[in-house]
Amino acid sequence: MADNQQSRFEKSLGLLTTRFVSLLQKARDGVLDLKVAADILAVRQKRRIYDITNVLEGIGLIEKKSKNSIQWKGAGPGCNTQEMSERLITLKKEISRLEDHEKKLDTHKQWLQQSFNNIADDVENCHLAYVTSEDICKCFEGDTMLTIKAPNGTSLEVPHLSGQSSIGQIKYQIHLKSSTGPILVTLINKDAESETPVSVLVPPVKVESSLAKKGTR
Repeated sequence: MADNQQSRFEKSLGLLTTRFVSLLQKARDGVLDLKVAADILAVRQKRRIYDITNVLEGIGLIEKKSKNSIQWKGAGPGCNTQEMSERLITLKKEISRLEDHEKKLDTHKQWLQQSFNNIADDVENCHLAYVTSEDICKCFEGDTMLTIKAPNGTSLEVPHLSGQSSIGQIKYQIHLKSSTGPILVTLINKDAESETPVSVLVPPVKVESSLAKKGTR
C-alpha cells in the first residue's frame, strides 16, 4: 500500500514538473512568478513548487530573479522534438562544410600572398614597380590628386572646414609639417585639352625662386 502511494506521489510530482516547466518556457522572457504559477497549476502545497525549483536551479536550468520570481535558462519549448534534432544535425553539417571551405580559402590566400611576395622580391621586376600619372587619373577621374613625398615624422592634418567654393564645392586644406627634411608635393591633374595628365610641383619652382629673389633684395 505504501509503495502504491509513493508511486502515485512520484507520478503526480513528475506530471506537475512537466506542467511547471512548460509554463515557465512559455512565460514572457522566461520569467515566472511562483505565486501565479501555483494558482495556474492549482497547487495547494506551494512547497511542491519550491521542491521543483530547487532541483531546476541545482542543475542550472533556472535562476532566481527575486524572492518569488525565477527565470528559465534552458532551451525553449519543442526543442526535444524530432524536427529540432534533425535541424541540429543539419546545422552541424553546414558548420563543418563552412569550416572546410574556410580552410581552403585560407590555403589559397596563402598561395596568392606567397606568389605576390615572389614577384615583388624578384630583382628583375623592380624596374616595373611604378604607376604612371595616367594610371592614377583613370582610377580617380574628376578628383584633385596630390602625391606627397615626405621624410619620417612628417605630420599631416586636414582641418574641418564649413566653407564652399564659388561653384558650391566643399573647400579642403592640408597642413603638412616636417622638422627633419623637405616635403615634395606634386599636383596631378588631367587637363581637358590634353591627352595625358599634367604633373606640377606644389608650389611651382618659379614661384619659389621669385619669392627667394624678393627676400634677398
